[in-house]
Amino acid sequence: MTIAKYIENYDSGLAWLGAVPKHWSLKRLGHFFSERREKVSDKDFQPLSVTKHGIVPRLETAAKTQDGDNRKRVIAGDFVINSRSDRKGSSGLSELDGSVSLICIVLEPNGVYGRFAHHLLRSEVFQEEFYRNGKGIVADLWSTGFSEMKNIVIPVPSHHEQTQIARFLDHETAKIDALIREQERLIELLQEKRQAVISHAVTKGLDPDVPMKDSGVEWLGEVPAHWRVGKLRWYATIQGGVAKGKDYQDQKTVSLPYLRVANVQAGYVDLTEVKEIAVLESEIERYSLRHGDVLMNEGGDNDKLGRGTVWRAEIEPCLHQNHVFAIRPNGHLTPEWLAMFTQSSRARSYFFLNSKQSTNLASISSSNVMNLDLPMPSVDEQERILQFLESELQQFTDLQKQADKGIQLLLERRSALISAAVTGKIDVRNWQPPVDESAFDEDVRQAGMEVTA
Repeated sequence: MTIAKYIENYDSGLAWLGAVPKHWSLKRLGHFFSERREKVSDKDFQPLSVTKHGIVPRLETAAKTQDGDNRKRVIAGDFVINSRSDRKGSSGLSELDGSVSLICIVLEPNGVYGRFAHHLLRSEVFQEEFYRNGKGIVADLWSTGFSEMKNIVIPVPSHHEQTQIARFLDHETAKIDALIREQERLIELLQEKRQAVISHAVTKGLDPDVPMKDSGVEWLGEVPAHWRVGKLRWYATIQGGVAKGKDYQDQKTVSLPYLRVANVQAGYVDLTEVKEIAVLESEIERYSLRHGDVLMNEGGDNDKLGRGTVWRAEIEPCLHQNHVFAIRPNGHLTPEWLAMFTQSSRARSYFFLNSKQSTNLASISSSNVMNLDLPMPSVDEQERILQFLESELQQFTDLQKQADKGIQLLLERRSALISAAVTGKIDVRNWQPPVDESAFDEDVRQAGMEVTA
């Protein structure tokens, strides 16, 4: 898609904005928005969540406070933004009446088209400028107040042009969002297929003609007749982890790297951010991981529950928190076999059924983990099946990487398109949706708002 550019521009004098069209004006944000500070209760005004996808009814995963009577009122048509820099991008024009946390800034637009304001104030360039004006101890955890926000100078075209820019962006971002949803669905299908391949291999083996027998375990079903089925506790021991915040008083401690639930992913350890924890020197050996330990999460949401992988001693010494189990197999069970089995649909069902559920969170006890029934071929057959899976699963990994890359490129295009339109780097005054799409323009805009609102 080729988009025209404005012919005459002038330097705004603002680093975040650059040159703007000659006929656009520059005015402080406070000229077009007034802050809504009315305090209300979430008993009278439905609680809303301010997310990167806009303003929505309060999410089940949102932190609940005891101060529900001390919130800010939101009226449909208000723009709401989370003032904390660690929530960058959480903002949007609300289509709902309700209430939000006091950490949010609620703005009532005056003399500016709401949908244009929605795109301008959610653009990446404005968000960076907004949080740059914040205050606090550290740059990644400070807040920007309305007193700072109102002084930010913003570009303002005519009302007609604002409407046209918003119409263009609603239409184009809706198409991009539809493509992103297609890629996300593809990833879901790949993950389902991947899990199906794993589940079949670790419960049925590779030989389609092998005689089968009842495993004696309802959720496991039939397994090859020559396989054993036994409790995990027969083939491994489990190691507890160190508790965060343990009080050692005046005792001498040493700080060491330790793994948390966030580090333990399905099939790999994420070492992007490894924190440290203080322990007594006498406790180091007790909590230290060993090469070949199978890491498994005690809890989190259902996707994290029981999620595991093999530890390859990438960091030594390295500890683990008490919410991460370290399972140490004996000679009859390879670590890779156990880690692979935990990714199967059969194991996932067991973890779910034997966990303690609370809202969207779950946890499983070490005793329930060790009662997991394992289908057990010989070590040689375990290794043959694992070699087969390594080859098969690589195809899914490669396809998912391509889909992830596609999503990232679409998100970058979306962000760049919004920033270009609201800062006058492209001219969409004469833009019209393609003839074959014009009849569906409003429907597309509404569909897009479900994602971009």
